[in-house]
Amino acid sequence: MNLASNAAMSVAREKFFSGHALPEGLVPAPILRSWQRCAERGLDAGSTIRAEAMSASELRVLHEQNETLRLLSRSELVSLRTEARLTDSVVILTDAKGLVLDTAGSPEFVGQAAAVSLRPGVAWSEMSTGTNAIGTALAERRAIEVHGAEHFFEPHRILHCTASPIFDPYGKLAGVLDMSGHASAEHTHAMGLVRLAVEQIEHRFFNRRFDEMTVVRFHRSADLLGTAREGILVFDGHRLIAGNRRALHLVGLDRKALRQSSREEIFEGAGLVIDHGELRARNGERYFAAVSQPRSTPLHIAGTLPRVTKPKRNAPFLTQQTRTDLAKAIRLVNAQIPLLIAGETGAGKEVFARHLHAQTIRAGKPFIAINCAALPESLIEAELFGYESGAFTGAKKSGAKGLVQQAEGGILFLDEIGDMPLLLQSRLLRVLQDKEVAPLGGGKPQMADFVPICATNRNLNAMVDAGTFRADLYFRIAQYTIALPSLADMPDRRDLVETLWSQFAEQHRPLTPEVRDQLADHHWPGNFRELVGCLRSIAALHDPDEPVLASALPRSGHPVDAPASAINGDLGSLTDMAMRRAVEQHRGNLSAAARALGVDRSTLYRRFVWRDGRP
Repeated sequence: MNLASNAAMSVAREKFFSGHALPEGLVPAPILRSWQRCAERGLDAGSTIRAEAMSASELRVLHEQNETLRLLSRSELVSLRTEARLTDSVVILTDAKGLVLDTAGSPEFVGQAAAVSLRPGVAWSEMSTGTNAIGTALAERRAIEVHGAEHFFEPHRILHCTASPIFDPYGKLAGVLDMSGHASAEHTHAMGLVRLAVEQIEHRFFNRRFDEMTVVRFHRSADLLGTAREGILVFDGHRLIAGNRRALHLVGLDRKALRQSSREEIFEGAGLVIDHGELRARNGERYFAAVSQPRSTPLHIAGTLPRVTKPKRNAPFLTQQTRTDLAKAIRLVNAQIPLLIAGETGAGKEVFARHLHAQTIRAGKPFIAINCAALPESLIEAELFGYESGAFTGAKKSGAKGLVQQAEGGILFLDEIGDMPLLLQSRLLRVLQDKEVAPLGGGKPQMADFVPICATNRNLNAMVDAGTFRADLYFRIAQYTIALPSLADMPDRRDLVETLWSQFAEQHRPLTPEVRDQLADHHWPGNFRELVGCLRSIAALHDPDEPVLASALPRSGHPVDAPASAINGDLGSLTDMAMRRAVEQHRGNLSAAARALGVDRSTLYRRFVWRDGRP
């Protein structure tokens, strides 16, 4: 707003508060309506604002009541924080009543904002603080900017505020996202940034809850399917029960249509698919779409571009205790609390972590797994944190983004954390504390939003006592520890063997009780990894219609605690046979054979080629 506009607004304020009629167009209609509401409530624009802050316990309750909204909005608060710092602004999240939940942004402006009560626990509804972007966005149910003198109360004239309401899938107000800064500064992109962030938050609401419903995702452009720009409508049977504002706009409806409209009233054809696979709305528009039916995998309508999805990893075999731990872990990750997964080699720590990631609100974000023991010590810092051009000999001219930054918004899984060098432990600790990553070569620190999950088969407590692992890092990463059971500790290994066989050999005959029992009674020092490898080998050695004979297995009858040497010979022979057969089937192509066996190529090369000196 320029000087002329400021002067005109000052004149408009004087006329309004003096009781004079305002010329049409002098004040934006939403602002004028807000002024009128405030005046009708008896607010005095010149009075002192008395904002009562909540106590710590009251604020804690408020946060708990809005836990879902805060979690779904956290990525946007983090991403907008950088922009807010550049424009000396602050980003604010409120609940549906205008109570401030969280703030982030410029440290300098945060202090000034607190002077006008822009801080957690303070109400910014129109009734409390007059015309302002938060309260007026709630009242008008639309995105709005309020600049300088447009605010009702005089002390707020120092602010330029941009806010947009956040709606849940059912059309109810969930909260408001606001960006506020100095009225004297330019805020050209604030509205676009806030709208985009709110669209992302509202889209994230649909990641869960609707497994039992028909979910229709659609857009005029196939490229926008799967993004926050897609329209989403949810049907319980044929009744529309939920949808985002993008979808309602595309089909010409408003939120009043939720729970009042049917599928047939919106789309042509009860089955949603007509006219050679195109989805057509009653308004005549045609869309690219993807439809998820209740209890089914996504069904892509003919003519749409299929979404690329990664193959799902098999879920871990969960005991009752592990299921309880998983439920706790989901809540902890959603609350951004670091986890440590402890367990023997082969106990399924990474499988558990990936299964956990898929059930959190970060499921749509990256899962970056790093084996701290496998990275070369000379390159581990560059791999983790990235580097600038010319940071070291052999560095790419364009630099490179580190693995930590690649985990933005998702999970950073640090396997074998006990093998991380001490010097790097110190650097990692700073990243976990500050959530900032500075690439090698003097690059500018970048904010990083991720939840760390660490895993180890070592006793970190003992390592801390021995001085080989930093105590401060241990307490940072082990705020909650989950201990996965070894295979020997599983209560019923027979069920486990049957479950794993059905996963890895779907086309094969079921195992006979004799074969199942022999496998269940063996000692497996490599835990699940070794058992799974054995089952894959058995599947590779047998055709789908060929029965698995007990003679093809390791010797039976050994107790679970039998020494590994008692069976290594037979298991070794079985593994060699599977490897040789796989290599023969793939005509010497070790990569293809390794994929068929489900092992790493280096493992196949080391065990099969190095020893024999030939394929």
